[in-house]
Amino acid sequence: MNQFDRSLPMMLYRTLDVVMPEFRAIFKRFRLTEQQWRVLRVLWERDGCALLELAEATCVSGPSLVGVIDRLSRDGLVRRRRSDTDRRVVRISLTRKGRQLEKRVVPSVDEAYRRLEQSISPSDWLALMKGLDAVMAASPRERRARNNLRG
Repeated sequence: MNQFDRSLPMMLYRTLDVVMPEFRAIFKRFRLTEQQWRVLRVLWERDGCALLELAEATCVSGPSLVGVIDRLSRDGLVRRRRSDTDRRVVRISLTRKGRQLEKRVVPSVDEAYRRLEQSISPSDWLALMKGLDAVMAASPRERRARNNLRG
């Protein structure tokens, strides 16, 4: 067994503790939670996702996601629409206000990403991304999520 502080879960937790404060400050400035950010981020790339797709893409459980969508809807950022062909399917779409928020938030997030990427060498950044991709690719859950996002 790996030494506790060198175990992958603990290294990932500690990395999140280093990485997330700057992003959390951005989200707070725009009155977003991390979960709301994840939902909006997916919708900005692929608007009109089914609730189940959003749950898989954002790693937010279905019951929690319903509350996140409730708050985003209350704030006028997204809307729900039942499928005409299958009433069990609920699609979540951005409103105009949700699209406008993208233009305000993304520049700050992009700048935070630039600083993060510049904090290590380009080869270390590439190795990190490749390594994380390899770990995730080994997971059946991740393969399903990626296939669902490809649509």
